[in-house]
Amino acid sequence: MARIPIFLMALVLFWGAIAEAEYVKYKDPKQPLNVRIEDLMKRMTLEEKIGQMTQIDRSVASAEVMKKYFIGSVLSGGGSVPSKQASAETWIKMVNDFQNGSLSTRLGIPMIYGIDAVHGHNNVYKATIFPHNIGLGATRDPELVKRIGAATALEVRATGIPYVFAPCIAVCRDPRWGRCYESYSEDPKIVQAMTEIVPGLQGDIPAGSLKGVPFVSGKTKVAACAKHYVGDGGTTDGINENNTVISRHVLLSIHMPGYYNSIIKGVSTVMVSYSSWNGVKMHANRDLVTGFLKNTLRFRGFVISDWQGIDRITSPPHANYSFSIQAGITAGIDMIMVPYNYTEFIDGLTYLVKNNFIPMSRIDDAVKRILRVKFVMNLFENPYADDSLVNQLGSQEHRELAREAVRKSLVLLKNGESADNPLLPLPKNASKILVAGSHADNLGYQCGGWTIEWQGLSGNNLTIGTTILTAIKNTVDPSTEVVHKENPDSQFVKSGEFSYAIVVVGEPPYAETNGDSMNLTIAEPGPSTIQNVCGTVKCVVVIVSGRPLVIQPYMNSMDALVAAWLPGTEGQGVADVVFGDYGFTGRLSRTWFKTVDQLPMNVGDRYYDPLFPFGFGLTTKPIKA
Repeated sequence: MARIPIFLMALVLFWGAIAEAEYVKYKDPKQPLNVRIEDLMKRMTLEEKIGQMTQIDRSVASAEVMKKYFIGSVLSGGGSVPSKQASAETWIKMVNDFQNGSLSTRLGIPMIYGIDAVHGHNNVYKATIFPHNIGLGATRDPELVKRIGAATALEVRATGIPYVFAPCIAVCRDPRWGRCYESYSEDPKIVQAMTEIVPGLQGDIPAGSLKGVPFVSGKTKVAACAKHYVGDGGTTDGINENNTVISRHVLLSIHMPGYYNSIIKGVSTVMVSYSSWNGVKMHANRDLVTGFLKNTLRFRGFVISDWQGIDRITSPPHANYSFSIQAGITAGIDMIMVPYNYTEFIDGLTYLVKNNFIPMSRIDDAVKRILRVKFVMNLFENPYADDSLVNQLGSQEHRELAREAVRKSLVLLKNGESADNPLLPLPKNASKILVAGSHADNLGYQCGGWTIEWQGLSGNNLTIGTTILTAIKNTVDPSTEVVHKENPDSQFVKSGEFSYAIVVVGEPPYAETNGDSMNLTIAEPGPSTIQNVCGTVKCVVVIVSGRPLVIQPYMNSMDALVAAWLPGTEGQGVADVVFGDYGFTGRLSRTWFKTVDQLPMNVGDRYYDPLFPFGFGLTTKPIKA
């Protein structure tokens, strides 16, 4: 038998040791998910774990910050963009720059970038802006909403982003709430049906998979976030971030069902609400976050705070940050949307763990959940964004889908004095028509809040789209004269010899608390425009709003009334139906009140006396060309 020289044997052993050192289970996609998580967890220091639990805004992020603090996630707050009108390529470069920092850490754990995409990729120039959820609720079409989720995922991935803070599955019980348009309906059954957006965003979970485990099916899909847990749509008087005073039974039967469905469909994350339930801040509610969401519903993804959500556990916010960190983490929140002063959060949480105020088991639960989502998304195998999907941003196919959604979301509330003499659909070949109102030629108003900027914008230069006025001009006969005057006086209308008028009025854009309203009136000069025009010529009023508004005083003067909600960039969908290329099919997903004194008033209430009941909607047949 030949003897192997000692130096050769040593060399073989040395290279074997190197190979073994290089093979780590968490980097091997063939290993089971839990094996990868456990292998990585046992290698992590407390500093690395707390970094994973930290989410910061892009404005304070850099490759250096990501590396130094082991930051687990970066986000764009509303309107937080790399540059005005940034291209998809600019977004991709920014995301990859941050990722470089994360991958250059000792363990190379990729960061996850999150963004609000509540009605399409709404922060991004040229993206398709779909109708807000209140309009989608009126379609009663979960399959449409699933397709919108899939299109949104493609547009978000087009800019290199793998995670969205959507869908909002709030059940808005009072239209005075400034977020009511983010809710599909006052009826939990409709909200449950519309959770089909979750598999639209993430992909369909494979048959036989464990319920409650997050699922994202590859590079054309994104991780979703069901929000805001729980009861955000039930606050007293609809005041944003306020207290929801209801029994546990009502909380579970009205506000929780959307979460059951989202979790069954594999939603990756859940965001906690700013609001309170019976005086307890949700961000500090261990019973509902850990007890119910994690233990009873067996949710296995991660729980994320809202923007500065733990700060608001105290009043005034940030009054006792150490207490807020302890309360939020102990409640069961896994990732904190800090979003700016991350060193204060990291130092505070480190102190609380090292001094045994927060057990290590709670930190490990949080980090396992965050890593589970990252592994499921294949972020370890595909951490970098590429430009293979940039042509999906604002694609014609997605604009056609948005236009379809607009058509199906429109609710016809009045059509002539009697069914025998309807005004709609309007004839395309009239000789001269008037288009009036503050919302007829204003893309920003049409899109509403959460569009390019957090509060939305006015005007037509915010992004690419079609206003209702442009859509009307595109639709009528070339020989029809279209006169546009925003707020004409009655003398102008009288002398104009118009065949009919279309008046488009409503609310200016708003988001969150800025939208809270105790009077719910049409914005001035809307009421005077209605009176000046509709008192003189046959008119259809189109209301562009995030919720039902006070319209009873004007009903008699209108010949027809359409609720268009907040249709987004594809205003052509409004003209498609008003002029009869398609029929009206939408039905109210919310009760339309007579006066604000009746609020809150929801279908099924003992005293229910609406102007238009839940589910109401007149229909028309398309005109055959």
